[in-house]
Formats: sequence, structure tokens, C-alpha cells
Amino acid sequence: MKQETRQAADVVAQMLAAERDNFARLADHFERQRPKVVSTAARGSSDHAATFFKYLFEIMTGYPVASIGPSVASVYETRLHLEGAVHVTVSQSGASPDIVALQSAARRGGAFTVAVVNVTESPLAREADLVIGLHAGPERSVAATKSCLAAAAALAGVTAAITGDAALVNALERLPQALAAATGTPDSTLVDKIAPSHSLYITGRGTGFAVALEAALKAKETCGLHAEAFSLAEVMHGPMRLVEAGFPILAFTQEDAASTASDEAMARLAGLGADIMTIGHDSGGTRTIATPTTGHGLLDALPALAAYYGLIEAVAQRRGLDPDRPRNLSKVTETI
Repeated sequence: MKQETRQAADVVAQMLAAERDNFARLADHFERQRPKVVSTAARGSSDHAATFFKYLFEIMTGYPVASIGPSVASVYETRLHLEGAVHVTVSQSGASPDIVALQSAARRGGAFTVAVVNVTESPLAREADLVIGLHAGPERSVAATKSCLAAAAALAGVTAAITGDAALVNALERLPQALAAATGTPDSTLVDKIAPSHSLYITGRGTGFAVALEAALKAKETCGLHAEAFSLAEVMHGPMRLVEAGFPILAFTQEDAASTASDEAMARLAGLGADIMTIGHDSGGTRTIATPTTGHGLLDALPALAAYYGLIEAVAQRRGLDPDRPRNLSKVTETI
């Protein structure tokens, strides 16, 4: 896991260069067809990359992005109505029958299908209208790291190509360097704080919420640690009931339009006694992993996630666990 996290910067750099023409092809499709909706399908870490795309793409374009549960097609055999839509499937292996079935159903329903996949000889890739490869190479750790970061970066590349947004284009050029700088030695203070925890909240807003979902999954996978991810807006509702003195909350922070509201929410949680830790831009907290910026707040969630991968791997080691061999799990999960 540690090695593959540190490979992510080179993987993303290679992928962004290799897939530039495919980004342009998809941008051309949007220009010609003007789809009204984008649908996605994925499982696990790939689904969190798709959620990152949902927030980034909706914020940058105004197009709605909707996740479709794979079982809608694979188990319930529902006929989809996606005339003129773009359907994006994200997968490391491209082998799980349920997402392949959903892609087929989306295509029959009229969608232009895009596979964002690491294994480009997979069933998913063979049946897609357009394939965007992740170029991550073999990923042996059960806890996906470089493939998740590459998928999110690829979808950011799609967004940049469709919008032509210069700030996002420039930020993507800086992303590999930011990822490399974020994967140093984890903060021992945060390792010491999280390791003995029994439960924690992981929060964020926008693209930061997407990586919070991924972070909570990694806490479960590698550490056997119960972690729940919430939007910093949503945690102010029912979940706040559990917050008491010393309750650990890890927040992903980035400088974007939600920064002020996020800071206010964290201040309120701290007032209830929560032990707030942050990853991202330096929020002035006592326990912050400050990560490098790409120059675009929405993209900065990815270097923060890279830093978290190093942190949670160290937490697993501190808890006496092997993060590469988590109990009950295997690398490729095939579901229907």
C-alpha cells in the first residue's frame, strides 16, 4: 500500500499525457451531442472517484451527474432510459459482472458509454464506446490507492477538456508534483491520535466529501476501524448527536467556496468537545496535515487523499495490523 501510494504521482502524470486524445474525443462528443445528464456506475474506491467527479463536474458545468446502482440492471433487469446520456463506469479490474451488465443496459438504453478502467483488456473495456485507461499497472494491495487517484484525476481531465477551464487545466499539470509532495512521512501526532480510536467521523465538502468517503473505507479496510463519512453540512444534523468530549473528527479542507461554512461547522463541533484533525490547507488547527496545493481548491482534495493514504497505512501498522492483508477481503470482488 505504501509503495503504490508513492507510485501515484508518476501514474497520474503518465495517464494525463497518454489519455489526452481520449479526453478530447469525449469533449467533442459533448460539444456535438449536448447530453442532458451523465450517469455513473462503480463500486468501492472506484465509486468514490466517481463521486469526486460528480462534485467537480456538477460545480464546473452545471450538468447533473447521477449514480446508478449496478443491481438495477444485473439483478432487477430494469430497462434503462438514457437516450442521449453519457454513462461512465469506473473500475480497476473491469471484471465485476454487475458493472458490466449495467454498462450494457445503459448502452441499450441509448447512452454513450465510457469505461475508466485500469485493465484495458477487460470485459468492461471491450464493450465500451470509449475507453480511458488508468495506466496504473498492477495494483497488488487490497486497499486501492494509485488506481483510485488515477481514476479521479482522469475524470478531472475529462472535466477540464469539456469545460476548457484554464485554471483546472493548469492545476492538472501541477497535480503529479502535488501528489508526490503529499506522500512523505505521515504526521506521528495524528497517527498517535487515531490509532487507539474505536470510531471516528471523516468529513468534507464538495470534492472533499468524496475523498472523505474513500478515507472512511480505507479506515475500515486497513485498520478494522469504524469510520463514517459525512458532508460537513450533513454532520450538523442527526450525526452531531454522537459528538462529545474527545470524539475524533478528521476533516478534509480545501480553499473553495465552501471554506467559510466548513470552518464554521468545525468550530461548532469543536465547541461540543470534538477533537478536530484536518488534512488539506492549513486551517490553523493544532493538528493539521498541510498538503500542497495545485492552485485549484476542488482538485486539492486529491493530494490530501494521497497524504491520508500514508497516514492510515501508518495507523494500521501502529495497531499491529498488516494493511496489505486485511481480514475477509480480496483484491478483486465480483458482485452481481
